[in-house]
Amino acid sequence: MSFSCVTHTQRPILLALLTLLLCPFVVGCASTPYQYQTNLITHPDLDFEEGEPQIVRGKPRKFVDGVGWVVGIPGKILLWNRRVDNHDISPETEAAIAAYLEKNGLDQVKVRINEYDPLGEWRRLRKNKAVGWGWRYTAGTLTALHYTLLPGRIIGGDNYNPFTNTISLYSDLPAVALHEGGHAKDFGSRKWKGTYAVAGALPGVSLWPEAIATNDALGYLRAEENYEDEQEAYRVLYPAYATYIAGAASPLLPYGDLVIKAGAVIPGHLAGRWKANEVRQEQIARHSQSGIQQVSAADPFLSLPEIDATDQSPIQQTHYQAMQADHDLFEEQKMGREIPERD
Repeated sequence: MSFSCVTHTQRPILLALLTLLLCPFVVGCASTPYQYQTNLITHPDLDFEEGEPQIVRGKPRKFVDGVGWVVGIPGKILLWNRRVDNHDISPETEAAIAAYLEKNGLDQVKVRINEYDPLGEWRRLRKNKAVGWGWRYTAGTLTALHYTLLPGRIIGGDNYNPFTNTISLYSDLPAVALHEGGHAKDFGSRKWKGTYAVAGALPGVSLWPEAIATNDALGYLRAEENYEDEQEAYRVLYPAYATYIAGAASPLLPYGDLVIKAGAVIPGHLAGRWKANEVRQEQIARHSQSGIQQVSAADPFLSLPEIDATDQSPIQQTHYQAMQADHDLFEEQKMGREIPERD
């Protein structure tokens, strides 16, 4: 059956099923052992000036941020999280991306938290000589124009711009911030950054760098043993990846982009929640094992069985009596620590 034979009502369902099949294999899960970045390819011109902060926050603007919150409603519904494009980033999310950048050596990456600074972005475009001038003043100029004319402060859309080496955050989700950090880390290791950026923007090809960034964020949380955020990351990043698959397929289908994403995101949510539950069960098992080890360390004779020694053979009786003597000695030593002898 060719795709052209599928009816209009069947296509979203077919796309959703395709997404369900692709998500677990393309995205994968937290890769271990996690590799912190060491082989970054940078240029000294993009170093921060003395006193220039790496992370900056936009000033609160109730009306503008309120409009942005409303514009971001479709994203909140798709990912089923009200913190998507809420334009109110908490200190916890800021601390998460700050720690990630430090531990991965990404000291040239600028982070703009709900900030609109077109002049600053044009300056960073000019200074970012780690990207060839041909790409900077063609594709890079288009990204700077998009940032200037369609400000994320209103339309939202967390992103990483490789031509300015800047992360822009509008959602209060550590997982999303780490995902964008994963993009910065990925580009940081590429020699031909401009070519990689342009190729990665092509339909279908874009799924590759998105998968790298998603897996890096999950692997980082696992390496940091941040299991709570890892669970949330699966619940957010898996359905988000499903929207990337839908976006890659949308040029081939006569449907609105939002309609396709709505059909494709459902299996992403199912897969994400399944993986999050796996992490939760692992965490419960670790806590249980830790409790058992603590009890065993406190009293190694706690599990000494109740045995009637008169029913045992002479050899068994001798072994049991030795165990019981060791247990009595342990109890005496423990009581001696708790109640010191008086003079």
